[in-house]
Amino acid sequence: MKIKQNKRPGFSRWTRAAGMLGAGGAAFFIGGLALAMPETALHASLRGVAVWWDVLFPALFPFFVLSELLLGFGIVHMTGTLLDPLMRPLFRLPGVGGFVVAMGFASGYPVGARLTSRLMEQGLLNGRQGERLVFMTTTSDPIFLIGAVCIGFFGSSEAAPVLAIAHYGGALTLGILTGFLDRSAVMSSEDDAAAGRGRLRAALAAMHRARTADGRPFGLMLQQSVQSSLALMMIVGGLVVFFSAALDLFVNSGSLSFVNQLTSGMLHVFGLPPDMGPSLVKGIFEVTLGAKAAASAAASGMPLPMVDRIAAAAFVLSWAGLSVHAQVAGLMSRTRWRYAPFALFRLLHGAIAMFIVYLIWPLFF
Repeated sequence: MKIKQNKRPGFSRWTRAAGMLGAGGAAFFIGGLALAMPETALHASLRGVAVWWDVLFPALFPFFVLSELLLGFGIVHMTGTLLDPLMRPLFRLPGVGGFVVAMGFASGYPVGARLTSRLMEQGLLNGRQGERLVFMTTTSDPIFLIGAVCIGFFGSSEAAPVLAIAHYGGALTLGILTGFLDRSAVMSSEDDAAAGRGRLRAALAAMHRARTADGRPFGLMLQQSVQSSLALMMIVGGLVVFFSAALDLFVNSGSLSFVNQLTSGMLHVFGLPPDMGPSLVKGIFEVTLGAKAAASAAASGMPLPMVDRIAAAAFVLSWAGLSVHAQVAGLMSRTRWRYAPFALFRLLHGAIAMFIVYLIWPLFF
């Protein structure tokens, strides 16, 4: 038994060392491309700044501040007690997960990860529960899905119901699936005294305890919420600019040619149009650019069928792009969170969303 226990830390050290070498090599390569193509890097960075300032900042900043205030006032704790009978049987998560699901679906990535990390820091979620909740709540917000993707990129809102059902339905399916795969998950409610008519009283009591434990006056709470949210938005903006520049450098240097060919070959094996490959590759890096490429995907000068382009967009939105992955990793860095399962389930979410698009498309068109 001692030998087995000593092997795992060594393997973990080798894994971390390989990851650091890979990240360092990628950073060195991107830096070389930026020096070789400074104009491309500059224009891509400016475009990333525009996306952050015009779209992400007004969309995310109010939700970041609001989530901090709701935690301080104990609203999250009250909601958790009320939603406990629903969340545990369905997703095998505590009731506070229901608040994260609602906020994550409404405000988009990375708000779900932000709330999950705060709940884990407060001891309301353990490591396994936090990981599964982030799997399910790393989703696009409805405004971006309908307004930017469907109306802005596809030029029509007719496909919005299909894309929304595929994206959010895939996330809920993932939440149910991971709950049943987690053998340590508990189905029954931990608070039997809160059953029936006493649940509302227990919810109010939970809110009062949380507010008392916080103890900050409203002015100080608001000030600290704004400060922490501004710092977080700067991190989000920096990651968006970096991955926007990296993607343009890769595309213009021809470094993604092999990846495009490999992706097209894999799509052909699964009976999907190979011409979806370039849009999926762009979506691997950045969700906005990938969704835009999916909307304009073409073969032999003619646009791909709408169902194929919507399926590609569903995969891109569900995978969320390495830019969002980096944001989630930064938000969860203070917790015992693992990136490898997150990336695997992001791929699974994308595959489920694509399957749902092809499944329900005949019902709408």
